[in-house]
Amino acid sequence: MLLTPDEWTAVVLSLRVAFWATVWSMPPAIFVGWILSRVEFPGKGLFDGIVHLPLVLPKVVVGYILLITLGTRGYLGQYLYDWFGISLMFTTAGATVAAAVVSFPLSVNAIRLAIDGVDKGIETAARTLGASKLDAFFTVTLPLMLPGILSGALISLASALGEFGATITFVSNVEGQTRTIPLAIYSATHMPDGDAMALRLTAVSVVLALGALILAEMADRRIKIALGRI
Repeated sequence: MLLTPDEWTAVVLSLRVAFWATVWSMPPAIFVGWILSRVEFPGKGLFDGIVHLPLVLPKVVVGYILLITLGTRGYLGQYLYDWFGISLMFTTAGATVAAAVVSFPLSVNAIRLAIDGVDKGIETAARTLGASKLDAFFTVTLPLMLPGILSGALISLASALGEFGATITFVSNVEGQTRTIPLAIYSATHMPDGDAMALRLTAVSVVLALGALILAEMADRRIKIALGRI
C-alpha cells in the first residue's frame, strides 16, 4: 500500500505527536496513579473524578476547555504568550497537549492498578531495613509496577494516535502542523475523490493502534515473567 507525500506527512506527524504526548504525560501519570492508590485525603473522590473526566466528556468539550485555558487569549495561555512568546494555537505542540490530556486517564488507570497489585508489606519491609519512602518507591514499588507503566504508555500511545475532537477544536486542522491521521481522514472525506485516501489512512490507523495494543500485551507478559510473577 503506497501513501502519497501528504499522507506520509500525516502519519509521521501522528507518530511524533503520540510519542511526545506519551513521554510528557507519563511522569505526572505515575505520580497521580501513586496518589490515587496509596494516599487517602479529603476530596479524593472528586480528584479521581477530575483526573478521569477526559474519558467521559465529549472530546470537543475537552478541546474547548483547552482553548479557553491555553489559547492565546485564554486564562493561562495569555500569560504564556505575553511573558514568554509561547503560543500553542495551530502548532504541533498544541496537538501534543491535546493528545496528552485525552490519553492521560488511561495511563493513570493502568499505573494505579499496577500499584494496587504491589504488596504493601514489601514496601514496609524495605522501610524497616532503613530505606526512606523515596528509596522504597524507586527500589521496590517502581520495578514491581513496570508492567503497568509500560502498558499504560502503550495504551496512551494508541489513544493519542486516534485523537480527533480535542485536537481539531483546540488547534484546528493545519496541514503539516496539526493534521494527524484522524484529521487527514476527516479532510479526505470532504474532498472530491478522497475515498481512496481515507481508506489508506484508515488502514494505517488500524495497523498502528492494533500494533500498540499487541505490544502492550507482549511487554506486560515479558516483564511479569522477568519479575517472576508468571
